[in-house]
Formats: sequence, C-alpha cells, structure tokens
Amino acid sequence: MYRKRRFRAVFGLALLVCAAPVLAKTAPPPPASPPPAEALPPSPPAGAAVQSDTGPADGVAAIVNDAIITEYDLRQRVLLFVATSGLQATPDILAKLRGQVLSQLETEQLQIQEARKKGITVSPTDVDKSIERITGDNHLTKDQLTDLLKKGGVDIATLRGQIAVQIAWQKAVQDEFQDRVNITPADVDAELARLQEGANKPHFLVSQIFLQVDNPDVDAKVLKDAQDIETQLHSGAQFGTVARQFSQSPTAASGGDLGWVHQGQLPAEIDDALQHLQVGAVSPPVRSTGGYYILGLRDRQEGLGTKIPDPATLQPVGPLNVSRVLLPLGPTPPKALKDNAMKIAVQIHDHVNGCDTLPKIAQQVHGMVIQDLAKLGIKITDLSAEIQDAINKAGPGQATTPFFSPAGIEMMVRCDKRAPVVTAYTIPSRQQIEEQLFDQQITNLSRRYLRDLRRNANVETR
Repeated sequence: MYRKRRFRAVFGLALLVCAAPVLAKTAPPPPASPPPAEALPPSPPAGAAVQSDTGPADGVAAIVNDAIITEYDLRQRVLLFVATSGLQATPDILAKLRGQVLSQLETEQLQIQEARKKGITVSPTDVDKSIERITGDNHLTKDQLTDLLKKGGVDIATLRGQIAVQIAWQKAVQDEFQDRVNITPADVDAELARLQEGANKPHFLVSQIFLQVDNPDVDAKVLKDAQDIETQLHSGAQFGTVARQFSQSPTAASGGDLGWVHQGQLPAEIDDALQHLQVGAVSPPVRSTGGYYILGLRDRQEGLGTKIPDPATLQPVGPLNVSRVLLPLGPTPPKALKDNAMKIAVQIHDHVNGCDTLPKIAQQVHGMVIQDLAKLGIKITDLSAEIQDAINKAGPGQATTPFFSPAGIEMMVRCDKRAPVVTAYTIPSRQQIEEQLFDQQITNLSRRYLRDLRRNANVETR
C-alpha cells in the first residue's frame, strides 16, 4: 500500500499572477513595516467599531457569523484584483467585481474561522515565501510588486492577508482529511488501465473556473456571475488570476489548473465544450455537476500513435503583414531621454506576442505610435534591406530589435502567427497517476467541507 501523500498539488499556494510592468522601472518605495507576529487577518466582532486606514469608521459590507467584512476590506480586494489582472478600473468593471469579490471574502471569512477553531496559525515567514514565488514567477523584485500594488491603491497587507488565508485553509484541510486519503497500487493499476483505454483519443490541457450552485434558487445569480467573469476574461483579464480570485474549486490554488484530460473523461456537456475550443480560447459558462464551469484550453494532444508532422515544415498562419511601433523622439533627443526610451522599447519588444497585443501595450506607454504598413500602402519590399533582413529573422508574431531613426526609436512587428504544433499523447508514469488520484480525492473532500461550512453559517450581506 502506498504511503499517504503530503498535501500538495491542488492545495499548493494560490499565487497571484501580477502583470509585469511595461514601462521603465520607477524608484522603489520605502521599505514596508515588519509584518505582525500573526499573519491571519483579524476578524472584528459584529458589534465592534470598525476603523479603516483613512481614519474614520468604515461601513460594514457583510457579517459572517460574528465577524464583519468592512467596506475598506472589500474595496482593497477589488483593487487588488484589478491591479493584478490587467483590467482597467472603469466604474462598470468595479461595480461588477464588487459582488463577486464580496462573495469570495465571505468564503474566506468562513475559512479563517475554521482555521482558528482548529488552532491553526500562519507565520509571516510562510507568507514571505509565497511573496517570493510571486515575484520570481513574474520576474519582479519585491519593491516592484509593492510599487505595482501601490499604484493601484492597494496596501501590500491586503495581498499578505489573502495569502495567509489560503495557507491557513490548506492546513485546515490537511488537519481534517490527512487520515482519509490513501492511494493504493490497485487504485493506480485501475487508473492506468483506464488511461490506456483512452490513449488513442484527443487529450486536453484544461484550466477551469467553477462557481457552485448550492440550491436551485441561486442558479440565475450564479450564471450571471459566471457570464460577468467570462466578459472579464475576454476583456484581457488573466485566467489564472481570475481563477484564484473567484473559482470555488480547490484547483483555484493552482490558477484553475485541471491538468490533462482525454475525450470522454469529463461529463458530456464539458467534454462537448472542449471539443469546440481552440487552444488559447475560453468557453462560455457550462452548466454541469454542482454549478457552472468556465473552461480555458491551454493545449491539446492527439491520440497515441498519431502521425506528427515535422515542426520545421510548418508554415506560419496568415499573410506576412507588419506593424510599425514608434516612440517619437525627434532627430536629436537628449541622451537621457534617448536611453530611457530605449529601455522602454526593449521591454515592449519582450512583451510583444503578435500585432493583437500592441493596443494593450500602447495603453501603458504614453506616446507610443502603432502603424499598419499595409493600410499605409507600404510593402515590406519598400523597406530598407537591413529592416527586411531583421523582419525575416524575427519569428511569427515577434518584433525586430529596436533601432534608432530620425523619428525616434522603432521596431517592426510581424502580424502572422506560428502554426500550431501538433503533439501526441503519452501515458503518464505511475507516480504522476498517484498524484492525480490524490488531487481528485482532496478536491471532492474539500468541496464538501466548504459546502457544509456555508450551509451552517449565518451570513448577512449589507
């Protein structure tokens, strides 16, 4: 019999994916004050006077059992989501986010209360390690992360508090279920046989956002929330960030990562939705067991034994159109301005992924000019030999190295796309199968755990 596995995978730390800044670095903010000895956010009693960082008493957004969620807490978490998701903080988006974020805060308050009931604490060191993963994954320094949040009106303590709750809930689930999850060799054998039966079918690498429907009376509201989330994703929000914020599945901790599944493995309605998705696309809300699912297809593999074409023979998709990116400086800019503009141009170069990404980058770079050469009647053969050579050396969707011209700093961006690479499925190892089975059991147990907490809670939304 296999030993019980450590709690990991779906209960890995939920790390926010922060959008790396495109503009040149700003001066780092002053060092933050040391974190408190206890990292879990406090839960003021319902009758207590509530003070915000602005000084006067703040309003109450909700009461969960005997603890309150303040309007300040709610505003901070909405702004945190906006700052790390890539969305614009328009009044319409902020209004839509309010209800979704409040629901998540109510859930987190239940998790905090359950963790405290079990005597669970989270140390500042635990939170610091998570912050280090965030900055490392997003190629940011801690000062840059703090500055990014500060520009969005977010106190770093808000992020620390969210991470602390996630760690505490992970520990609570471990305490509750550590003796109930056990994967045997027979379990692995059965799953391996099942995978071999489906090996010749297409496989999908899936991310999910799950919104639970506790009873039929809330079905319409949950559907509306799911549709709002879908709109946010199509407006540029990052799937992983949205999943960590709103998904009610334990896969939220890993950005909604469901892993690889094969055709026919999931419920029919979800399986059908995956069949019609292109890699990189997001599905509309799908009603299935327990609630609504929004699916993101990250990759696809064809069945075992599928003949795979040589990647070197794959041709880019679409005609070779080119867009010009210009940072206007004039023919004789000051050296400091020229050097700073070149740093910005290099960051733009590193973030470009096809011409479709240019408008969003331009929103962050004041004065950036985008020109479609074809619409201007300019052919690639009209350009200098040096620029033509640079375009040919750049890959589909990539930008040429920035260069100086009398107009300023320029680069050319190829608008064609890489041809999709077709890969064939390979059967996972026994260890990978064991981990997947473990994650599935934890997901089901944890979902029931949180469902029971909600059913027994007294929640008053103001």
